[in-house]
Amino acid sequence: MGTQLTKLLAADYAVVSWDKDESDVLNFDLLAARVRELHPDLIINAVAYNAVDKCEDKEEYRLARQLNVDLPAVLADLALEQGAVLIHYSSDYVFSGTELKRQFVENDTPNPVNKYGESKFQGEREILRRAASGLKYYLIRTSKLFGPRGASEHAKPSFFDTMLELVKTKEELPVVNEELSCFTYTPDLAAATKRLWELEEPFGIYHLINEGPVTWYDAATELFRLRGIAANLRAVRGENVPRPARRPKFSVLDNTRFRKLRPWKVALKEYLENN
Repeated sequence: MGTQLTKLLAADYAVVSWDKDESDVLNFDLLAARVRELHPDLIINAVAYNAVDKCEDKEEYRLARQLNVDLPAVLADLALEQGAVLIHYSSDYVFSGTELKRQFVENDTPNPVNKYGESKFQGEREILRRAASGLKYYLIRTSKLFGPRGASEHAKPSFFDTMLELVKTKEELPVVNEELSCFTYTPDLAAATKRLWELEEPFGIYHLINEGPVTWYDAATELFRLRGIAANLRAVRGENVPRPARRPKFSVLDNTRFRKLRPWKVALKEYLENN
């Protein structure tokens, strides 16, 4: 996501971006000094701890809180101090969907079911606390990112990238046929983020995702159809997959405040054609 934001914004603005290898964002004194030196108009936080299962571990959760809670709080304070706008990304995993509540609008109350979602929710709360003091912010919830992989060796492969690798060596691919939510193409999200700021939309919480709720299984089916690969997929239930963290069975983000992004199938087709 950071790569796509940098690429898009650098065409029109003076952009300074730091990769993981270039700056320790958890060195808050150094971070503050660098931000004050730049005196930016806009601060975008594209940093997140998103290893959902590892987050259930006590030590890993400590790191998750530093990245998902403490860092947004520090950036919010710096944005207030510098008079800058802060853009921060959160997750559909702040919600715990049920059959009765399958999708969520921007002002729905979060209720996470795992430690990762809890850390993202706590990060949201830090920003909303500063909003009461005048913080200018866009808090963007999104889900299931995919797109061109970042240049860093630490860049995490998307679900689609992982599936394309696994099908090369696996005779059968078990895929969860639950956990309904939305995929988001990072170039589309970056473009929507830029528009949100440039149009000076009202500050607050936004849901930005490519349209069309889908399960992991149905997404994999569409992926291999587009690729022309005869993959042997087996639909499985979420509880039959050994994973430390619970997942919400329904966490569809409903975008009610901004121009909707194109359908995820169209975005996936473009991604595959260009990669």
